[in-house]
Amino acid sequence: MSTLAERPAVIRPSSSAEARRGPDALFLALVAAFAAYALALVWRTSFVVDGERYFTLFDDAMISMRYARNLAEGHGLVWNAGGERVEGITNPLWTFWMAALHALPLARAKVSLAVQLSSLALLVANLFVVRALALRLSGGSRAVALGAAALVATYLPLNNWALQGMEVGLAALLVSAAALAALRALDEDRFPTAAYALLGVGTFVRPDMVVPLLAVWGFLVLADGPRRRRHLVTGLTVFVACVALQTGLRVWYYGDPLPNTYYLKMTGYPLLPRITRGAWALASMAWYANPLLFLAPLALLLFRRDRAVLLLAALVAAQMAYSVYVGGDAWEWWGGANRYVSVVMPLFLVLLALALHGALAAALGRATVRGRPVGPRWTALAWIGAVAFAAVSLNALKGPRSLGEWLGATPPMHARDNAQMARVGLWLARHTPPETTVAVRWAGALPYFADRPSIDLLGKSDRRVARLPMIGPPTGLHRWVGFWPGHLKWDYAWSIGALRPDVVFNPSYDAPLLEALRGYHPVTVEGQTVYVRDGLSFPGA
Repeated sequence: MSTLAERPAVIRPSSSAEARRGPDALFLALVAAFAAYALALVWRTSFVVDGERYFTLFDDAMISMRYARNLAEGHGLVWNAGGERVEGITNPLWTFWMAALHALPLARAKVSLAVQLSSLALLVANLFVVRALALRLSGGSRAVALGAAALVATYLPLNNWALQGMEVGLAALLVSAAALAALRALDEDRFPTAAYALLGVGTFVRPDMVVPLLAVWGFLVLADGPRRRRHLVTGLTVFVACVALQTGLRVWYYGDPLPNTYYLKMTGYPLLPRITRGAWALASMAWYANPLLFLAPLALLLFRRDRAVLLLAALVAAQMAYSVYVGGDAWEWWGGANRYVSVVMPLFLVLLALALHGALAAALGRATVRGRPVGPRWTALAWIGAVAFAAVSLNALKGPRSLGEWLGATPPMHARDNAQMARVGLWLARHTPPETTVAVRWAGALPYFADRPSIDLLGKSDRRVARLPMIGPPTGLHRWVGFWPGHLKWDYAWSIGALRPDVVFNPSYDAPLLEALRGYHPVTVEGQTVYVRDGLSFPGA
């Protein structure tokens, strides 16, 4: 039996040359349509205050924006200007890019738009990489390439996370480009330096990008026998250098070996219930996406186990396993791929397009119309129908109601909430003195636009809260799916009782929080209830 290193790739060099051809008119039309669609999604995240249009990002991305603005203004990479150094971000390179945008002469209302347009450009670049990957895997089939690009362009979770300002678009592009660089190097019998470089950079986008780095490294050690020793040395060097450099900088600047969010999400909760919740989240994603579509790429591993398929499958499997290990994400109720899995969904969709096209070709090869073989026109229509069916199924994130959001009929995930948080923040900026302290549960848009010293009730930027045990786990069956990353630690006696913020705002006030708010009185701000410390009053409320 041949080993992976000895097994030749199915695609010949001539097919690789085909993959390098310039894009055709249909693909360019798809890219243009995607750009228009993405701009419409971006527009749906905006809102108007006092005649000025504001743009805001997903709340977690706005936390990074606050760090970025403070860095650009010379206060350091901190959440509160002049405050304690706590690493409440997990996307340093993306935050540095946000800081660079803050250094431009842009109104605060439009900086988020610049981030969103950056993500749009990254998503467009990723479509070109996806096309090249699909051509490489399909032996130069433009139909497969266009179908794969269409599935990626229309996949709402990837678009949502990227266009709402998360680093997902950049991470997805780096992973896709690294996979393509590795395959091209294998085709051309050379060392894939670019793949290691791209994934090394990726670890600075997110530290957990070491997962795809390790997946590609392990694959290349097995697949490239003649250069195995060089892969062992290079992969280990990149891994150790990136981890050591980041850890050293983190200890030097923040005094901790790991980000504060690691302590918040990964400590103080039993391992098994966290993993079962992650597995449930992944299974839920597969169920709503149509289990047959989700399993279709596995057929490629059974019937076409060439190196290209194995590399993409390894990356997808590694990232999904990581998502299970960390317990999934905090927004699984929305459906679809979470922020971890979205990074490899372009690779998954390339495999899906290849599997669907192969199955369709096999079926139509045996079909006849009035005794004649199926012609190219019917074949093309069948392929368009298959891609459209897959796109609709994949974007029914939690059933048919999700399709309205996919089509732009309803605003993107949490867009209305983000706008409301921003409105309250803008009100606080107008009606409170600069030294006013604000305690928040949504720690992104409101503190960013309020520009006031803030207290994070959930501990993302609070070292003390992040190291507490999590609330729970719950009892009964819910114990195995009740993990909620980043939202199970709080200490109101500390955040409110000891720190005594001037204002407390939380979208929902439960009994423990109301108990902690003795000595505060409610005030209505922009249609929302905020609690103000007794003895303080705000004009215009």
